[in-house]
Amino acid sequence: MTMGDRLKELRQKRSLSQEIVAQSIGITRSAYSHYEINNRQPVYETLIKLAAFFEVTTDFIIDGDTRGNDAQVSADTIEIIRLLNKMDDDKRKESIDKMLEAIRES
Repeated sequence: MTMGDRLKELRQKRSLSQEIVAQSIGITRSAYSHYEINNRQPVYETLIKLAAFFEVTTDFIIDGDTRGNDAQVSADTIEIIRLLNKMDDDKRKESIDKMLEAIRES
């Protein structure tokens, strides 16, 4: 099974259109369509967004690997990514800096 096959299967299991997936992760439907038919591969940032959106690991999308915590991403991680995606570049950087600071302090 290819990456495109896995993306299509994940989308169809949720009864979603390509348009909904694309809008949710901030790309065009056409770009997403190319991923499903294996004409293109997503860049790293888009791959992370896809994994968060579908609540799976990047490894699962890339090669079907389900060893990493059952291919599931935590709900908190998904929420953080969704919130970051809604921010402009400056706010996103500021938020990431604050999270990194909090991690260093713990």
